[in-house]
Amino acid sequence: QAPLKESGGGSVQAGGSLRLTCFASGYPGSWNYCLGWFRQSEGSDRTEVAGIDNAGRTTYARSVKGRFTISKDFPKNILYLQMNNLKPEDSAIYSCAARRCGNTEYSVWGQGTQVTVSS
Repeated sequence: QAPLKESGGGSVQAGGSLRLTCFASGYPGSWNYCLGWFRQSEGSDRTEVAGIDNAGRTTYARSVKGRFTISKDFPKNILYLQMNNLKPEDSAIYSCAARRCGNTEYSVWGQGTQVTVSS
């Protein structure tokens, strides 16, 4: 399986913005792959933040809706997560993931990138 590679994490003050990038060249929408962003903070389960299917339709967790935007450069197979108005509770390791759109479970994961939001 081709790797997924995230970048763009870092530290920011509350109210700030970050954009995460995931290089997903092995998982194009034309091959019926859906992509998503997940996050996991210490002591918590990993949760899905946002997803995008092979037609560009998006879904968001309630906690980030209106603040985060998932998008994809389909020709280049690069996935983005624009995060605005960040809050301390958004601090976590963010990972991108891929699945066949007909499956509910994600099967390929990146290593993650740390996002830290200070108050």
